Amino acid sequence: MTNKDWKGNKKSVTGCLGASNHSLNERETYDYYATEPKAVRLLLELEQFTGTIWECACGEGHLSEEMIRLGYNVYSTDIINRNYKGQAENRDFLAIDNNDNINMNIITNPPYRYANEFIIKAMSILNQEYKLALLLPIRYLEGKYRKQIFIHYPPKTIYVSSSRLACAMNGDFAKQTGNMVSYAWFVWQKGYKGNSIIKWFN
Repeated sequence: MTNKDWKGNKKSVTGCLGASNHSLNERETYDYYATEPKAVRLLLELEQFTGTIWECACGEGHLSEEMIRLGYNVYSTDIINRNYKGQAENRDFLAIDNNDNINMNIITNPPYRYANEFIIKAMSILNQEYKLALLLPIRYLEGKYRKQIFIHYPPKTIYVSSSRLACAMNGDFAKQTGNMVSYAWFVWQKGYKGNSIIKWFN
């Protein structure tokens, strides 16, 4: 049985993020940042994921295609159709009913302004023992509201990239000239209540 024990609400989340709503039309206007496939390949060398992996913000499929190449069964969705040539479904991850029980792991690079909501949603719908891995800027360790999320849902492992990983605006890696952002993989396991462990990679 999945625990539905988060006491936060939409108002508190959006207030922290400075957002007022999450309509399809509003979110379609935002730029998206595609992740170089190397990032997920390095994660999968460090962390074991058993069963299907859900890439719930798949964009053009950069991470999905790499996971498929590595032999994983991948379910790919995104709220916006970005012409991913693989098997992708249009689906708003944040609109999923919190009472759903999802028997999949989740690996994605989420829209950063909705990182809090992605964490809460994923940890609400995942069944016990399944994992969530989000690629986020290291600065996402900060924040009073996010601290409360991390206390309630402690990441099991945080993998800090010692070298910079490329995330290209609108998926255009040809125009990517450098990356000033430090990234880490934040990995949760549903039901884990211990201390977070920090490791380094790359």
